[in-house]
Amino acid sequence: MQRRELLGLAALSLGGCAAPTLQPPSPPDAPPPLPASASRISFASCAHQTLAQPIWDTIAADKPDLHIFGGDNIYYSPPQWSLEELQRAYALEAAEPHFARFRRAVPHVALWDDNDYGANDGGAEFKFKNESKAAFLEFFKAPANDARRTRGGIYDARVFGEAGRRVQVIILDTRWSRSSWTVTDQRGAPGKERYVPDADPAKTMLGAEQWSWLEAQLREQADVRLVVSGIQVIVEGHGWERWGNLPLERQRLYDLIAKTRASGVVLLSGDRHFGAIYRQTQGVPYPLVEVTASGLTHPWKEAKEAGPNRISDLVTELHYGMVEVDWPARTVNLSLRDIKGVAQRQHRIAFDDMKAST
Repeated sequence: MQRRELLGLAALSLGGCAAPTLQPPSPPDAPPPLPASASRISFASCAHQTLAQPIWDTIAADKPDLHIFGGDNIYYSPPQWSLEELQRAYALEAAEPHFARFRRAVPHVALWDDNDYGANDGGAEFKFKNESKAAFLEFFKAPANDARRTRGGIYDARVFGEAGRRVQVIILDTRWSRSSWTVTDQRGAPGKERYVPDADPAKTMLGAEQWSWLEAQLREQADVRLVVSGIQVIVEGHGWERWGNLPLERQRLYDLIAKTRASGVVLLSGDRHFGAIYRQTQGVPYPLVEVTASGLTHPWKEAKEAGPNRISDLVTELHYGMVEVDWPARTVNLSLRDIKGVAQRQHRIAFDDMKAST
């Protein structure tokens, strides 16, 4: 039985002068332009297209400068994949009234996870990933000259704000090039539910091209860096999908943050059908905090699991995440908020605590 079933799912130059640069036309119903700066950033994942989504109205009322669609933006990962059915799933989501209003009103960026990638827990082996990427970019109204159209995957990065008040959003693709997981020898056992760690040095999470790109991004100037992964990064205590299943690749990420002296890293993730906040202090250049927000339509209400580096109780109701950068105080305030917009879990990080030691 697939994990999604366990969660109760039923089942994307002229005249001596330089010629003017012609911009491609905007697609129909183009999303709002991205803001010049962003200090309030909402993020969320796991929205099933057949379910009502009133929480989008709550997020909009919270007035984010930017929203990050954190993956599993629709659910379509069947054994027999078809482009027509994937497009139908996207069409259902586009027609959901709360989502439609939100998408027209709030500037946003997006990544995918397995259920909009098109293969449950899928990675590099998925044979329809090119078709799936085209559908994803169409759904999110990517312009014709979008760099993602020529990349292996949908990884992306954006910078908001001026020097001294700069937020960088780095979107990682943990599907396109990711090596296969090692299947557990004790299916369903706590901590080994589906997969176990594999230290094979030949396996990759991001692929060579994306790793090189990520290093360049981490060398860019930024005060706060939101590194967004579809699957959890620092999290321990479970055997579902996570970076810890490829421990050498996770350590490579930690080492790259140290090597590039990239300050201000905060990790955001989805996938799990609950919300939680985690903090890692071992093997990292400075304490890394991760917030998982994963419960727009169908949170896992009975979720219980060990959380060795979790610093909050699980949020098992409808929720979304919010990042608030307090520039005068030089802090990042992280919260998980319910359908009423009330913070259920909160954590504050000082800029000075997000710097590698000299």
